[in-house]
Amino acid sequence: MERVDPAPVATSMTAVPVTSGRDWSEPIAFLLMVAALVIAPVYVYPLFVMQALCFALFACAFNLLIGYGGLLSFGHALYFGWASYLAAHAAKVWGFPTELAILTGTLTAAGLGLIAGSLAIRRQGIYFAMITLALAQMMYFFALQAKFTGGEDGIQAVPRGTLFGLVDLNDQMNMYVTVLAIFLAGFLLIHRIIHSPFGEVLKAIRENESRAISLGYKTERYKLVAFVLSAALAGVAGSTKAIVLQIASLTDVNWPMSGEVVLMALVGGLGTVFGPVVGAFIIIAMQTYLAQVGQWVTVIQGAIFVLCVLAFRRGIVGELAHFLRIRL
Repeated sequence: MERVDPAPVATSMTAVPVTSGRDWSEPIAFLLMVAALVIAPVYVYPLFVMQALCFALFACAFNLLIGYGGLLSFGHALYFGWASYLAAHAAKVWGFPTELAILTGTLTAAGLGLIAGSLAIRRQGIYFAMITLALAQMMYFFALQAKFTGGEDGIQAVPRGTLFGLVDLNDQMNMYVTVLAIFLAGFLLIHRIIHSPFGEVLKAIRENESRAISLGYKTERYKLVAFVLSAALAGVAGSTKAIVLQIASLTDVNWPMSGEVVLMALVGGLGTVFGPVVGAFIIIAMQTYLAQVGQWVTVIQGAIFVLCVLAFRRGIVGELAHFLRIRL
């Protein structure tokens, strides 16, 4: 039986059809983003931008799963946090070079994603979300008790080392260029995935899984691959974050971290390419520059979340794209 292209089934939650010619909005937005990130260290503390880039990649990885696959995970801190732990342990205790430490964390996240995804995709909706949360909390308590994680102290003083034995990452600008390169590579990979035939099938599954099944697609396999890809990319973000901040702690693997990445994606705009990046920078900026108000930061974040749900249902970037009738 001839397989029918599922692309007509999928309709983006935020994208607006282009009436004629090629849509240049995404390439132009990408170039503007790159230009802003290149000059950012001149005006902003580089460590803040590096931290925001790590969380931006984390949010983009999460958006790949929920924004394009329609799968809401409440336990994505599992992959981010455990990648952070393994990368930090590999760099500090095993003496791995930086690139191998990041690879170790990424493979750890991918492996955990394969195990968790194989269990979670058997259910849908809230049951899927609660399974991911339960698995993440189980691994959180394991991290609390395990000796190599350092318990409540975490793994501190993680060496940055050198990249490929040539680039000294203790130099702030060298570290910044490396983090920027990792983020852009991850961002472009996600962009390629969502605009590939595989991405079109994911959108079809999100919009109408029953119809995708009727067209002959084994939807569970597609969802599992998307889950593992999302976990692996979250692992890249977590591993890089451990090297940048030179610490891996329980904060990285606890459930509030899973909530934060949901908030980043929602504020920026689910199902948009650039939305999670904007959302991540907003949330990290609030946490950094409003730190003096203490626990009120959480209240402010909650207020922004409510505001976005009520007034900006597509997220900041989603609403902007809808207003300008372009794809972002």
